[in-house]
Amino acid sequence: MDCFPSSFYIPHCAIRIFPRPSVCIRQIPCNSVQARQNRTLHFMRILDRYILRQVLTTALFAVGVLSLVLVLGNVFKQLLDLLVNHDVPIEYILSFIAYIIPFSLTFTIPWGFLTAVLLIYGRLSAENELVALRSNGVSIPRITMPVFGLAFVCVAICFWINVDVAPKANEQMKAALYNIATSNPIAMFTSDQVIDQFPGKLIYVEKKHGTQLENILMYELNDRGEPLSEVHARTGELLPELKGAQQIVLRLNDAQYEQRDSQHPNDLSKIRQGIWASQNTMAISLQELYEKNKKKRGPSQMTLTELLKSQLGAKMDAQQASALKTETNKRFSFSLASFAFCLIAVPLAITAHRKETSIGFLFSLIVAFVYFFFIIMVDTVRSNPKFHPEFLIWLPNVIFISLGAVLYYRMSKR
Repeated sequence: MDCFPSSFYIPHCAIRIFPRPSVCIRQIPCNSVQARQNRTLHFMRILDRYILRQVLTTALFAVGVLSLVLVLGNVFKQLLDLLVNHDVPIEYILSFIAYIIPFSLTFTIPWGFLTAVLLIYGRLSAENELVALRSNGVSIPRITMPVFGLAFVCVAICFWINVDVAPKANEQMKAALYNIATSNPIAMFTSDQVIDQFPGKLIYVEKKHGTQLENILMYELNDRGEPLSEVHARTGELLPELKGAQQIVLRLNDAQYEQRDSQHPNDLSKIRQGIWASQNTMAISLQELYEKNKKKRGPSQMTLTELLKSQLGAKMDAQQASALKTETNKRFSFSLASFAFCLIAVPLAITAHRKETSIGFLFSLIVAFVYFFFIIMVDTVRSNPKFHPEFLIWLPNVIFISLGAVLYYRMSKR
């Protein structure tokens, strides 16, 4: 280390990755001003690479773990009954997982990056590496420059996912759920569950044994979701569908039919008793289910270009316009989460002065929970224009960036 002046302390992090001076530095005279500048520049490059490698490695691990948790949670939420009670082809499960990953990345990339910044800078602060760097004239902005550069990369990646990848994947995920259902229509009927996937119908089955059903209750609904007719059968059977028929055939035994008044469907006094049939066959169209799935396309399934065209195109009511505006602003606002997290995580990690992993995870959990909870709450009122959700969706970024900027400024001036 004869090329480094004794007054220049080399932090432990630099010694670990660069244990001895390179040949090119040894060949430069140590008393030269240019030599000292080259050594300083070379050392800062080493420090930048070290911080980037540590933060990037930890962030990738955190994103992987968080994505696994979210993906498995959604899989069990959407497909638990199909996985447990029915034989679902493995390719449908894998396709569903592939489509849900982009949606999970919109949350896990900012959260994983936040966790990495808290852990790495908390450890550097606890091991006095930052004190050593600052005692040699390296400022806090210079020390944190690599992680802010990585934050802008995360912002760009999240923006691309939010405006293009996630909406397309969300639409494909919805189609995958439809394919799982229609590839095995019998799987849609489960014990003690209300089946509401079929347009204009509401079906309840008390017990199911294979293709045999018990205590079936079926309602025909109008456009407002009000019951127009009712069928109650003691038993029933799901018959094998013909190839390409695109329908479910249901044989009802001991069925009782009732008809309600079309003008006053909720008036029970106007119910007309229908016929009783010892056996009857009813066909439920899967084509209607396909058309419903195709037409029902929400704002979350539109790309940014489609959202902007929808707002400039056909006329819509205030609720629809508010939902589209909120979703558009959400794509931009949510993409800035990585920068907001970085700005508030750096001062939190350094001032906490703790290297325990549990403390870093606790901070990341609190910060991410507050941020995402507010986003979700605003998203629930997206169709209510009186709250102006298109502006409220920016409030978490404004709060976090403002608070982070104040904490960062105070820390850098100490």
